[in-house]
Amino acid sequence: MKTECTADTLHFQEVSGRAVVGRFDGGTLTSDGGAVLLREVERATGVLAQFAACFHDHRDPTRVRHSVAALVRQRIYALALGYEDLNDHDALRHDPLFAVLAEATDLTAPLAGKSTLNRLELSAATVAEAERYKKIAVDHAAVDRMLVDVFLQAHPTAPTELVLDLDATDDPVHGNQEGRFFHGYYGHYCYLPLYIFAGEHLLCARLRPANIDASAGAEADVARLIAHLRAAWPSVRITLRADSGFCRDALMAWCEANAVDFVFGLAKNRRLLARIADELAVAKAACTTDAPTARVFAELTYQTHESWTRARRVVAKAEHLGTGDNSKSNPRFVVTSLPRESVDARAVYEDVYCARGEMENRIKEQQLMLFADRTSAATMRANQLRLYCSSVAYLLLHALRRLALAGTTLARAQCQTIRLTLLKIGARLRMTVRKVWLALASGCPHAALFAQVHATLRALPVRC
Repeated sequence: MKTECTADTLHFQEVSGRAVVGRFDGGTLTSDGGAVLLREVERATGVLAQFAACFHDHRDPTRVRHSVAALVRQRIYALALGYEDLNDHDALRHDPLFAVLAEATDLTAPLAGKSTLNRLELSAATVAEAERYKKIAVDHAAVDRMLVDVFLQAHPTAPTELVLDLDATDDPVHGNQEGRFFHGYYGHYCYLPLYIFAGEHLLCARLRPANIDASAGAEADVARLIAHLRAAWPSVRITLRADSGFCRDALMAWCEANAVDFVFGLAKNRRLLARIADELAVAKAACTTDAPTARVFAELTYQTHESWTRARRVVAKAEHLGTGDNSKSNPRFVVTSLPRESVDARAVYEDVYCARGEMENRIKEQQLMLFADRTSAATMRANQLRLYCSSVAYLLLHALRRLALAGTTLARAQCQTIRLTLLKIGARLRMTVRKVWLALASGCPHAALFAQVHATLRALPVRC
């Protein structure tokens, strides 16, 4: 038989005496077949519907092909599936599965392209401006409230205690975006977004310029969050936890005035080191070849010369690492409002403060896997909306992990692992008058897990 050769045929190495050829002619196929699980998460949580409700659409309804809700669904699902750029949508708009995800009225018509989605990202600052010029406005305050509402909805009963983690990180920029500044610590031009988490739940993602203190604006966001939380759960005990970048008298004084506890890292100085000289000596003497690390904890009452308005409890960790010439001391300090009689020095540092490292993993998850660092628009407002979109994509995947993956091998998996295991599954779509048939890949190695997750999600009550 004569080998068929066309410009569209792809030739690969032979196997067992047979030619291996390929073409892009498989028909209505998708590489994201597992994304239908995300629609089930949305059915149970209404995260995307609540986000879309924060937009105000002033376009002429008779001339609108893609609703704001459809645009939001298309963009957030794409981020969750690993498509970081708007340019990706010029191809995705023809993917039949994305028409299902966007809940398009006509499943055979193309979805919105990059230009239409870009107009969503450039939403107006005010409703008045939207009515006259950009036609779509987004209420940032409403989005901030929505992030907290989703957290409240995830808890059918009020917890007795909450720990809110605060952190700032660098978001590198490579153009002339509004609000960019060179940050000496990170060594590049960047933004300095503020994140606030409660465990794995994202409560706040605030884009900020980099020419500010790490704690700038934190007091206002903390006050807003705690007022929202206490309105729903009046008796919940709240503790703030953060590194030394947030150890500022104004924030600590606000906590003390509003019955909020705090555990903040405290930068070491000569006065503090002198106060634990004896403990450092004890830790050094305790180090041996068999036990090269020793810790001794100390309690201090400490006040700065000028910046603090009052003395506060400080916990000191006097640690020594190694023996001989390579040994070194590793002192650390934490300032806290937690009472000594209920939480001792070791517990404050090891059990409470050190647990904040988990928040850093969540920030990396959002920045590296859900593209929170794609802040390349010209204005801060547009980049804040991009950060919101990444945040909502995180909420969606976190809800999948929380609602359906507990007790499975993916119970602690990061977004990328969940994406590759459950969402990136090849499938063929066939549409009839009454059904959309989804033929998932027969060779999927995680078919049993997929079926288990599907059954769990389908058993959940419907929110929207």
